[in-house]
Amino acid sequence: MQVTRRDLIRQLAAGVALGAGGGWNALAATAAPTHRIIPWRNWSGGQACIPFARIAPKTEDELSALIRGATTTIRPVGAAHSFSPLVPTDGTIVSMAHLSGLLGHDADKLQSEFGGGTPMSTMGEALKAVGLALPNMSDIDYQTLSGAISTSTHGTGVSFGSYSSQVAGLRLATASGELIDCDAEHHPEIFNAARCGLGALGVITRVRLQNRKAFRLREKMWIAKTNDLLDDVERLTRENQHWEMQVITHSDYAAAIALNETEDPPTPVADPAAEGGNEYVKAIEKLDKYGSDWPAARSAILNLIARTASFDDRVGDSYAIFANVRNVRFNEMEYSVPAEAGPACLREILKKIHDKQLPTWFPLEYRYVHADDIPLSMFEGGPRCAISVHQHYTMDYHNYFAAVEPIFWKYGGRPHWGKLHTLGARQLAPLYPRWKEFTDVRAALDPQGRFLNGHLRTVFGV
Repeated sequence: MQVTRRDLIRQLAAGVALGAGGGWNALAATAAPTHRIIPWRNWSGGQACIPFARIAPKTEDELSALIRGATTTIRPVGAAHSFSPLVPTDGTIVSMAHLSGLLGHDADKLQSEFGGGTPMSTMGEALKAVGLALPNMSDIDYQTLSGAISTSTHGTGVSFGSYSSQVAGLRLATASGELIDCDAEHHPEIFNAARCGLGALGVITRVRLQNRKAFRLREKMWIAKTNDLLDDVERLTRENQHWEMQVITHSDYAAAIALNETEDPPTPVADPAAEGGNEYVKAIEKLDKYGSDWPAARSAILNLIARTASFDDRVGDSYAIFANVRNVRFNEMEYSVPAEAGPACLREILKKIHDKQLPTWFPLEYRYVHADDIPLSMFEGGPRCAISVHQHYTMDYHNYFAAVEPIFWKYGGRPHWGKLHTLGARQLAPLYPRWKEFTDVRAALDPQGRFLNGHLRTVFGV
């Protein structure tokens, strides 16, 4: 709640009057806060707010009562790993941290049920204990389950969809406080929308996932010229279950990463205190800091470093190989373009970075994702290529992202809901053939917009 200058003057005047009449104790009583105000910020520090309240209900009934009694905007929050302003509000932020963990599983159907607030980082071991695994994972597992599916977060692999596509059923607490269980047979229109709902339909309290049997992966990583990798994309994506590359900006090279299922024994586990690939990122950071004034020399050094780099293969449980340590903070923009447009889009972005000498040193991420049928999923209707641009959290990202974003628009790109973008309803609606299907469900479940903050009102044109 903001205090205007006029309010302050009026309160001071009241204080003088009370002081003259011996009423300081009464003034103190009326000024005492009724609850503790705790600021919120996301992982990168790029989004922040001072909400009216931050609440973590311990049960679904407590959550329902909270929703029914709330007089402010309600925004669910997970691990605060979204870069877009999905959470910030001066209303109420609700965490599902207490509604967490494996709730049950079906060995015959290869399905499991988790609390919506479960950290993705804890799901691998819990599933392995019952012989199951997620078919695919993103390379960061810091998110909560409900947050990951609400933004259609994804890994890579032409045969694998996002987390949203792995959802077989879920429970949603709506604006009326009602708990709705939905799947393909029960409330299918809500189910389809809620599998990627941006937290605009309600609060997801539990999720039923389609899994597979536990398995191991081999990670192979190598350095090659970016253009050579793009020329060979069709073979690389066909011959590897999961393939991606991380393009080293201001150089000619990229790190290619291939993950494939294996029955080979696990390789020794690295020292948990080691920084792994982050050491390479930090080396590039130092080079940029001292060499950005000499672009040609910087590029030559980066190319030399890239040509001499080598990496050992890793074998381990799938969840341990999918996920990586990411302790270097950044802000991110990601768009998904039609799969066939991926190479051309990336080449144009790299040309823009080179020609304008855009200030960045973070690698670009290039991945492929299978199509799905979820109305607001970035991958609805056809396979897509996801391209991510990053900027270190201490560096301003606005000019860099503003230079790159129109290139994504040129290729029909759809923004990742959890990443930074500048589009509103007028630009977004034409990108999604089933846009109205989602917005009709949203309006029916939450006609007063109780789950909409300013950002989502812009996104949906409300």
